[in-house]
Amino acid sequence: MRAFIGGFVLALILVAAGGVAVVLTGIVPARQDVKPGTMENWAAKKSLAATMHREMPQPPYAFGSSDEAGFVKGATLYVQNCAVCHGTAHGTPTAIAQGFAVRPPQFAKHGVDDDPVGETYWKIEHGIRFTGMPAFDRTMDEQSIWQIAYFLKNLPSLPPAAKALWNDPSKVPPPTPAPAPSRMPGMPPESEHAG
Repeated sequence: MRAFIGGFVLALILVAAGGVAVVLTGIVPARQDVKPGTMENWAAKKSLAATMHREMPQPPYAFGSSDEAGFVKGATLYVQNCAVCHGTAHGTPTAIAQGFAVRPPQFAKHGVDDDPVGETYWKIEHGIRFTGMPAFDRTMDEQSIWQIAYFLKNLPSLPPAAKALWNDPSKVPPPTPAPAPSRMPGMPPESEHAG
């Protein structure tokens, strides 16, 4: 019995050491331009499904379905924050979307209108690890995230004002610009550079 337990412990140590060696030697690629392997896909999908099942909001939701103004706000926020990866009505992926190993779905072709709105909300709020999908819980309030989720849920039947933004994103004002960079320590103010 002692030999069996010793062999079992040794096997566990060798498997763990092998896993560490695979990671430390770069055998598991960390590049965005390489498709994920079968095991990585399996593990990521199983983990995502289990996490969403446990955490996604269930009806009744904190915010009910949007009115026309809510759909317009959702469309505006979507164009400003999401369209660069997930596209708009024309369905052509941007260069950014094409650069991900895990390609973001293009909602004009692969919509989420058949998903529970709570699932879409959860994905926007928390993001998805090992993909390019960021979490928006620190940059958007809860109502804004729900407005995007309801906008996506209702893509096939949007009111005209929201549909116009989906069809022509150039009608959406740019998002709030990033703050101007501060000057580097030890550098003179810009007025001293002009000579």
